[in-house]
Amino acid sequence: MKVNNPPPQAEESATVPAPVIIKTEWHHPRTVLRTLVIVLAAATTLWMLHALRGVLLMVILAIFFAYLVAPLVRLVQRPFTMNGRQRKMPRTLAIGVVYLVIFGAIGSALFLVLPLLGDQLTQFAKQAPAYLVTTRGRAQKLNDLYQRYQLPSSVRESINNTVTRGIASAEGYLASEMTHIVGWIVYLPWLVLIPILAFFLLKDAEGFRHSALRVLPKGRLRWRGDEFFEDVNSTLAAYIRAQLMSCFLIGSICAIGFYLLGVPYALALGVIAGLLEFVPLVGPVLTAVLAGMVASFYSLEQAFWVLIFLLVLRLVQDYVIYPRLIGHGIHLHPFAIILAVLCGAELGGIAGIFLAIPVVAIGAVGYRHWTEHRGSEGLVAELLSGGGGGEAAPAVSDGSELESAKTI
Repeated sequence: MKVNNPPPQAEESATVPAPVIIKTEWHHPRTVLRTLVIVLAAATTLWMLHALRGVLLMVILAIFFAYLVAPLVRLVQRPFTMNGRQRKMPRTLAIGVVYLVIFGAIGSALFLVLPLLGDQLTQFAKQAPAYLVTTRGRAQKLNDLYQRYQLPSSVRESINNTVTRGIASAEGYLASEMTHIVGWIVYLPWLVLIPILAFFLLKDAEGFRHSALRVLPKGRLRWRGDEFFEDVNSTLAAYIRAQLMSCFLIGSICAIGFYLLGVPYALALGVIAGLLEFVPLVGPVLTAVLAGMVASFYSLEQAFWVLIFLLVLRLVQDYVIYPRLIGHGIHLHPFAIILAVLCGAELGGIAGIFLAIPVVAIGAVGYRHWTEHRGSEGLVAELLSGGGGGEAAPAVSDGSELESAKTI
């Protein structure tokens, strides 16, 4: 009796669908669960950052101050020869010397500048009523302009309403920002902690870095973490030092330029321009509005030349000076910078604008290292694919990368 065995292809076709069904049933819940965990972790992190924003801002300012002082500390720590032997100043002593020089210079500058600055601010306060009278006179000239050109009443009402809404919105914005600034006054005593925290960051930075790296497993992951810290360090250093040098240059140039143009309160306006330069996009606009407004109280022609001077200075700063100051330390498209500043303004006001670009720059560095480590095309593609790509093998040609990974 013959038994008809099914062909091998029929057996294979009968056994193939089973694992596909099992994979389909398990793959979708795993992806949804991973997405929910990421969303919950992000929401929790944002809530904690908002709740601890005061402490976070103080730590960030300490980091900024540490990046400012670090090159001077390295300069003081350079080896020198004494009695035929090469010596090197201890790092703690070098930091103390740099602190004495910095705070001594700041104290001397304040001793020289504060009297002049106080006199100009006092004069501005005395002239404030006259400025209000000038503003009302210009409003009356606007009504005379309506009558001269016999504009229809609907057009006049539209212009008046637009001007009124603009002034009201500007006053409301300034009032809200001043309220935020007054709210930060409670943290002024904490400013003493900024140089103290910066001292420990400068003294024990390498120890903090090695402690963080020891958390990661040895090999490629620890090497990747070391590369990430190095890129973040170079990015923040380039941004902070470029911003601080820009503040000094813009403040000095504006003070000299306003003085040569005959603008009142040139020193005060220069100091304000230097401080506002640290706030991206918004700071230069506020400088132009404030300087143009003060100059217009005396001469509209002078206000015109002030705005031309600030426009030329902004073009030279953005396209000539700043790229050379920052070098290749930060890689962000101008669209990303504008979007980051707008989002920072909505989320945190002035503090959000101040921190927007560094946060986005660090996020871009982290995302790049993540994709390089995973060997994937992106985070979204990784989530949609269920993370099946795994860790890519290191692409090395001379073995230097693997050797670096072993030694970390």
